[in-house]
Amino acid sequence: MEQDEKQQIRERIYSEIENAQEQISELEQLTKPIAPDAAIGRISRMEAINNKSVNELLLSKTKSKLQKLESSLSFIEQDDYGLCRICKNQIPLGRLMMLPESDRCVDCA
Repeated sequence: MEQDEKQQIRERIYSEIENAQEQISELEQLTKPIAPDAAIGRISRMEAINNKSVNELLLSKTKSKLQKLESSLSFIEQDDYGLCRICKNQIPLGRLMMLPESDRCVDCA
């Protein structure tokens, strides 16, 4: 992989890390405990609890993505960056731009 391609991916990773950190901050606010008598507008407490559960799952997935992005960022300077960790074929640049945390090609994913 050429250095200009790595630079494009690096910039994409930084952008994704920033977005993930912002999303984590927002989701942490949405996953705070719900008071037993809480009713938010017309939303019942049960709906609020359900929304909290959905947000907790999204928070967990976003934290996992952040870890993968940070790992990819530290791995980007290695010679085998951009190679599928399973079949060792080149991961297309388009895939790395869409999912910079990818470590597998489409076939192996």
